[in-house]
Amino acid sequence: MLLTIDVGNTNLTLGLYDGDQLGRHWRLATDHARMPDEYGLQFLGLLQNAGKTINDLHGVALASVVPPLTMRVVQACREYLKLEPLLVDTGVKTGIKIRYEDPRAVGADRICDAVAVMKTYGGPACVVDFGTATTFNAITKEGEYLGGAITAGINLAAEALFTRAAKLPRIDLQRPPSVIGRNTVHAMQSGLLFGYVSMVEGMVSRFRSELGREMKVIATGGLAEVVAQETKVIDIIAPWLTLDGLRLIWELNQ
Repeated sequence: MLLTIDVGNTNLTLGLYDGDQLGRHWRLATDHARMPDEYGLQFLGLLQNAGKTINDLHGVALASVVPPLTMRVVQACREYLKLEPLLVDTGVKTGIKIRYEDPRAVGADRICDAVAVMKTYGGPACVVDFGTATTFNAITKEGEYLGGAITAGINLAAEALFTRAAKLPRIDLQRPPSVIGRNTVHAMQSGLLFGYVSMVEGMVSRFRSELGREMKVIATGGLAEVVAQETKVIDIIAPWLTLDGLRLIWELNQ
């Protein structure tokens, strides 16, 4: 079995693959203070929860956009899983061409998403990843990663309102009863949810004008389903897209 690990600023996402089939998967909170031993014990606990042991693993594939945590997770894999993880970084085969001005500046998760999209859905495509940041990623028909757009994620925006505006509360992101909020909580929920939906619709339109009318729109990340319920511009919801890309990259490098 293959263990895939995506280390993000907000979530640590893991998946256990048997061949090309994703079995158990987990989305955990990223703890920036956690040490290698803590990560290692957590991994062992997740395997036990899935009814597996380290003897069932033949590989680990890792993507990280949190440099301070990368080597801690690598060390945990070495010491507790007894495996050297494949780290998505410069020099790793991906099967796609990166047309970014500085290819090294592209987040590993964005590369994994692009690989998974080309293998599963084909291009041209726009991948919208709803994470700590909301990113829009452009992939050509030929499988080239062109670049994209980055803005603050919904939860990050909500937290900024709470911390920077004295009279605004911390809220849960839910669909309000109407677009016009009749109280502060509903007004914030409307602005965050429907405001981001409108942004997605506008950005998709702009991307389509450059990539072509046949462009597919794939949404991934923790809030993909919440946003997709409010718009028709998202064609596919793929919450574990990054993990699928990690599996494909691991296979390319064997």
